[in-house]
Amino acid sequence: MSRSGNVGHYDIVIIGSGMVGATLACALAETSLSVAIVDALAQPPSWPEDAPVDLRVSAITPAAERVFRRLGAWPGMAQRGVSPFREMFVWDALGGGDIHFDSADHAAPYLGHIIENRVVQAALVDCLLAAGQVELISPVCVQALTFNDDSRARITLDDGVVLHGRLVVAADGGRSRIRQLTGIGVRGWSYGQRAIVAVVETSLSHQETAWQCFHPQGPLAFLPLRDGRCSIVWTTTPEEAERLLNMEAELFCHYLAEAAEGRLGEIVAVGERASFPLQLQQASHYVEEGLALIGDAAHTIHPLAGQGANLGIIDAAVLAEVIISACADGCDWASREQLRRYERWRQGDVLRMMAMMEGFKRLFADVPAPIAWLRSAGLDFGNRCQPVKRALVAHQLGQSTDLPPLAVRAADLMI
Repeated sequence: MSRSGNVGHYDIVIIGSGMVGATLACALAETSLSVAIVDALAQPPSWPEDAPVDLRVSAITPAAERVFRRLGAWPGMAQRGVSPFREMFVWDALGGGDIHFDSADHAAPYLGHIIENRVVQAALVDCLLAAGQVELISPVCVQALTFNDDSRARITLDDGVVLHGRLVVAADGGRSRIRQLTGIGVRGWSYGQRAIVAVVETSLSHQETAWQCFHPQGPLAFLPLRDGRCSIVWTTTPEEAERLLNMEAELFCHYLAEAAEGRLGEIVAVGERASFPLQLQQASHYVEEGLALIGDAAHTIHPLAGQGANLGIIDAAVLAEVIISACADGCDWASREQLRRYERWRQGDVLRMMAMMEGFKRLFADVPAPIAWLRSAGLDFGNRCQPVKRALVAHQLGQSTDLPPLAVRAADLMI
């Protein structure tokens, strides 16, 4: 049912209309379930053609792209602008080793796309508005959440409106209000690092290549943008991040070019700079009766491989598949028993990615010279060893057997 007066009744209430929450809403839009999506921010009324590039971008994998295509959101993203990257070049600033990936070596047109977060969100919201099956409620915040004896949720918003739902989905980020209100604990730690983000212009072409250099204080990534510029993610200590943020633009460009070892020439210009703290975080559990956590509300990882957004998008696709399958089988799709299918499906993949990122982070930390030499030798070996490169690229391309139907390649669906 649609909302009436100060009370609204829905089957599913999604908290958070960012990339992950909007993906789930789109995936459920064609079902018979009534869905509402609640967000603290007002939805942007339009997309100005002269809008500056968003400071927050994501490296969207082909698996996540397939989800967007099947939901009908990809044309809206392409129209606003997506930036394919066909190669990836990674090197160790301390030891000198490197590894290079080329999509052409793996019969793929590209390794992924760099897309502004707000482009992804806007295209998904467009799809929701066009479908007209999901109610968007914003800008409002959740004040309270309780569950009745029949396991139905009662959500009180800060404008006095009360929503009822059989299932509440927390897609409200790493500081999830829903997770806090339900008392779900988290495990993890701060990395003691901050990531600086900015858009820069370089004197040399980025060549549709993602460039990443590992420094002892953290990695520096140059992500190619459609207009020839690059989005940077520069990880360093909080003290150094503060110094770099307050530095004059010309001096910042000098230090940035030096940190990139001149691979992209001089840094000609830099736009607005911002930074955010880095942490690893994993919710103690993803589901309860009538409740599910997805995306950063369930897990956050180090951004050095740009996989955080992709994990969340696959979360949404898996949860949608679990709900739709349970409906088809006549099961209670909001029960903990059914939602545990989502939790089991995703926790393993998330934990593997967390372990991989933590391993990379520790491997490329400030280490003694002999270990740095071995690390660089390992990169060089990986660059020469085709089976290793094929396995790494297959993961990047989303060629996994554990993907939900929305993310699976069409050729694999026919098998």
